[in-house]
Amino acid sequence: MKSGRRDLRQRREQLVARSVALRGDMTAAAGPIVARAARVDRVLAVAHRHPLLTTVVALALAVLVPRPSLTWLRRGMAIYTLLRSGNHRARRHVL
Repeated sequence: MKSGRRDLRQRREQLVARSVALRGDMTAAAGPIVARAARVDRVLAVAHRHPLLTTVVALALAVLVPRPSLTWLRRGMAIYTLLRSGNHRARRHVL
C-alpha cells in the first residue's frame, strides 16, 4: 500500500517538474510576441487617448499614400463592424 502511494508521489513530482520546465519554455518562446503586443497596446492606448491626433494621422496617410490606405480602411471597417456586432451580442446575452 505504501509502495503505491510512494510511486504516486514520485510520479506527481516528475509531472510537476515537467510542467515547470514546459511553462518556462513557453514563456521564453512567447517573449517576442509579448513584446510586440505590448508595443501595439501602447500605440492603441495613445490613439484612444488622442482621437483628434489619430484622425489627423489617418487623414495624412490617406492623402500621402492613397491606394494602400483604402485597402487598410476597408479592412479596418470590416474588423470594426465585426467586433462591434460581437460586442453588441455579448451585451444582449448578459442582460
